[in-house]
Amino acid sequence: MDRRHFLKQSTLASSLFFVPNFIKAFESLPSHTLGFKRLVVIQLSGGNDGLNTIIPFNNDDYYRNRPTIGISKSDVLRASDDLGFHKSLLPLKKLFDQGHLTIINNVGYPNPNRSHFRATDIWQTASNSNQYWQTGWIGRYLDEYGNKPFNALEIDDSLSLALKGHKTNGIAVKNPYVLFKTSQDPYFKNVLNHYQDEHLSEHNLGYLYKTMITAESSAKYIFEKHKTAVSKQDYPSNEFAKQMKTTAKLIASNIETKVFYSSLDGFDTHAGQLNSQARLLKTYAETMEAFVNDLKQQGTFNDTLIVTFSEFGRRVKQNAANGTDHGAASNVFIIGNQLKTPGFYNNLASLSDLDDNGDLKYTIDFRSIYATILDKWLAVDDETILNTSFQKLNFI
Repeated sequence: MDRRHFLKQSTLASSLFFVPNFIKAFESLPSHTLGFKRLVVIQLSGGNDGLNTIIPFNNDDYYRNRPTIGISKSDVLRASDDLGFHKSLLPLKKLFDQGHLTIINNVGYPNPNRSHFRATDIWQTASNSNQYWQTGWIGRYLDEYGNKPFNALEIDDSLSLALKGHKTNGIAVKNPYVLFKTSQDPYFKNVLNHYQDEHLSEHNLGYLYKTMITAESSAKYIFEKHKTAVSKQDYPSNEFAKQMKTTAKLIASNIETKVFYSSLDGFDTHAGQLNSQARLLKTYAETMEAFVNDLKQQGTFNDTLIVTFSEFGRRVKQNAANGTDHGAASNVFIIGNQLKTPGFYNNLASLSDLDDNGDLKYTIDFRSIYATILDKWLAVDDETILNTSFQKLNFI
């Protein structure tokens, strides 16, 4: 098959380019390299307002800065003398009361960026705000410790920068059956049936063939694993819940995946924040309750750590549209059954001593959270992956 005919017959290949250029020799690495603990990362995309999520209900500065969108004390689910949950987070409050939730306040980084795209890149690559990296922190973890292309999965149709490495990428799969059926398309199969060994040694053509070969084998493996698991847990009826149910089933299947990545969109609440955020927080909390219950039923909760973050918080002072503008530091949720410091990990930063933009000052670098997870949970060299050393925390 000549190149022109090859490219003409392989239109489906472009839809599978998120599959890594994974050299088959890596598959000979021992499976114990990865261990058995799993990490689930959830991004609340758009910039969730942390102050109306975990509410400082005894702080006069909070209500002074938010005269119309501040959550009234009577609506707060109190968790301490000073902080409480948004009422939509009742299912999350139950996890808190059971010792399954650690809340880390004031998480950020020096010289924060308030652009959605740039801030997301910083969180996903673990770079400084003045560095522009092309690989994600999970992708670099795969580079160093992965031995299969499906060791990190994003439950979506496209792959985030977080899961892209130098030589290994994770795989994006929203629906394992659809991915498998795509890989079995006649045109796709026709291309694979006509490659020759010498094609693999050619730079561009070899890359494409190797990618497609890996795509087919990975899609089949993920689908076969997914269909072996059964979930008896009822989930809410929304797309985020579908993502998390798929994640739970894959975990229960004993798939060789260490990191799962999902997201819930819509948190850019510049106007009419009260209703939109309440709805989103309800979606998140109810889904997480179902997800944790599912893991417990499957016997996998003990070895699963769930981390929820947003690319930035919101401005302390509300705007004229009954919303909030882009801010800086915010809270991170850690859910699990092996938490050393359940509850509030640290105090909320001052609402009177703000940065020059009127935002919360960070007190914990988000990369310290990554370093702690890499070192204490995934048991790998965090400094190699993060390219520098960060202080370890004590939540696990």
